Amino acid sequence: MPRAIYVLSLGVFAMVTSEFVVAGLMPQLADGLGVTVPQIGYLITAFAVAMAAGGPVLTVALMRLAPKTALMLLFAIFLAGNVLAATATGYGTMLVARVVTGVAAQAFFGIGISLTAQLTRPEVRGRAIAVVMNGLMLGTLLGLPLATVVGENLGWRAAFWAIGVLAVVAALATLAGVPALAASADGGTFREELGVFRAPRLWLALSTSTLIIGATFSAFSYFTPILTEVTGFDGGTVPLLLVAYGAATVVGNVVVGRLTDRHTVPVLVAGLALNLVFLAAFAVLADLPAPALVAMLGIGLVGVTMNPAMVTRVQRAGNARPLVNTVHSSFITLGVILGSSLGGLVIETSGLRAPLWLGAGLAALGLLTVLPELLRRRVPAPVGQPCA
Repeated sequence: MPRAIYVLSLGVFAMVTSEFVVAGLMPQLADGLGVTVPQIGYLITAFAVAMAAGGPVLTVALMRLAPKTALMLLFAIFLAGNVLAATATGYGTMLVARVVTGVAAQAFFGIGISLTAQLTRPEVRGRAIAVVMNGLMLGTLLGLPLATVVGENLGWRAAFWAIGVLAVVAALATLAGVPALAASADGGTFREELGVFRAPRLWLALSTSTLIIGATFSAFSYFTPILTEVTGFDGGTVPLLLVAYGAATVVGNVVVGRLTDRHTVPVLVAGLALNLVFLAAFAVLADLPAPALVAMLGIGLVGVTMNPAMVTRVQRAGNARPLVNTVHSSFITLGVILGSSLGGLVIETSGLRAPLWLGAGLAALGLLTVLPELLRRRVPAPVGQPCA
């Protein structure tokens, strides 16, 4: 595996740590900026919306640059956003800072994944994407807790300064470890880049990714209240359980990466089916600690860990260039928004188990979007025609 793949994973780790830091520092930020906790929650929404809407726009603006140059520019924008957050004296400034970092992070994901495709052979591309996505898993496992610890002990500004330092380290590693490739030779005009989105197969693949992530985040967003108020775990135990969940995502990501290149669609079907089972089991057995914990870890193994298979399927349905990858990241972010927002709505009407049932329903819809492709692959091609 090229060294540059591991360097890109470090960049993803920095971006994801910044994405989650507000969730770990909500009370401190509310006190420091003189606003309410729900208003701080809007910063999380603003970051996600900036990623989904602004990331592709920034990617288009950078599409003519060499990948390494684009990544270095994105690091600079990302660093500026975190410095602005660390020095913010009011809510408006912090909101702008989160939008800036969200847009930069999304464009980084798209360009980084596209560069991964350029640096690796097709037969190991899924495994390489899994290595890059380990930055996402480790950001959940280590980045969020570490940023929270720094914020709680040194103040919330220190957490943003720490992420800024991490961004500088990742940028220097990128400068030293990523080859200076030319801009993709097969890239066309903006109109040609958009032309690939006329393919229905691509839209089906994008919708599958949204539903996979939506199913997972409808549960993940509310693990803490479910585990404390329904399952009965002590509040001090829950952070350890979430670390165990993060460890499960790292393991699952490695396994999916190993299988993705040869079995992309079957992996997605198996992951969605298992996620459906784990979500439904969690909903039914949420009041029993041992089964609830097993179900939660199962969601970790087969939820966000589908990313390598999702990316591989989207690239095969469209292409591996930055715009497709960034739009795909936006659809993934849409899944986060969909799962967390709908989960909150169903809690208000049906209680804390409702997001788990919602997740099971979204996983079932996800299966419906991928099963046709699986069945199509199993149907023998007519005589004289190649198999799909």
